[in-house]
Amino acid sequence: MIDIPQHTLNDGTKLPALGLGTWPMDDAEAEEAVAEALGQGYRLVDTAANYRNETGVGRGMARSGVPREEILLTTKLPGRHHGYEETLASFEESRRRLGVDYVDLYLVHWPLPRVDKFVDSWRAMIKLREDGAVRSIGVSNFTAGHLDRLEKETGVLPSVNQVELHPLLPQEELRAHHEAKGVRTESWSPLGRGSAILTDPAVVSVAEALGVTPGQVVLRWHVQLGAVPIPKSSSPQRRRANLDVFGFALGPAQMAAIADRTHRRLGGDPEVHEEF
Repeated sequence: MIDIPQHTLNDGTKLPALGLGTWPMDDAEAEEAVAEALGQGYRLVDTAANYRNETGVGRGMARSGVPREEILLTTKLPGRHHGYEETLASFEESRRRLGVDYVDLYLVHWPLPRVDKFVDSWRAMIKLREDGAVRSIGVSNFTAGHLDRLEKETGVLPSVNQVELHPLLPQEELRAHHEAKGVRTESWSPLGRGSAILTDPAVVSVAEALGVTPGQVVLRWHVQLGAVPIPKSSSPQRRRANLDVFGFALGPAQMAAIADRTHRRLGGDPEVHEEF
């Protein structure tokens, strides 16, 4: 079994350096994938209320036979439940669907600045952590300005900010802000789903030189940036390959060659995107 390195978050929690994404799996697919992935050695599992597969993820965890304390489970607050009391109630719904006593990492899924309730939700998350219902709290798709506002108004910074990050969108400035503030970067869509990243000549060239797959090259790029990628795959073979990125390294020239400078988003802009 592959030994996955871990990062220590700003609250002392240990976060595996690579995890399993579950969007857009349904409950049945998520149950199968999570159970098998945990058996393969994955220990970080990522879901969200809006993925509508929390029940399946919970069942997969139970089926795996892996002790609960070895699994770092992440879920996320949907936009329709922003607000203090709404966040507390939404968390209980997620916990019930997942069938767990606690969640390891709870994230605000999108900031929804027009709605302007993410600070209220953050205060509720602080309470959930203080009560022991959540081990770590974080955010997803937040800009540097959103993070600064949380710190200014509550004095508490997220442990994690999960953002769109891949070679088409390296997020240098945001990653630098995270590092300065002690916030760990997580990467959603790390392989640039729907793009041509895996057939890019630069990526393919590095893969051939190292004797690995293009997907492994891109995931290793994330790992060496210090970001935590959470690739989704329903294929046991591809999941195993995605996990096997800790036995080789990219040189500085290879790291530079992989990152595209176009800064092209494949998903929503956090300043305007709304997901309820």
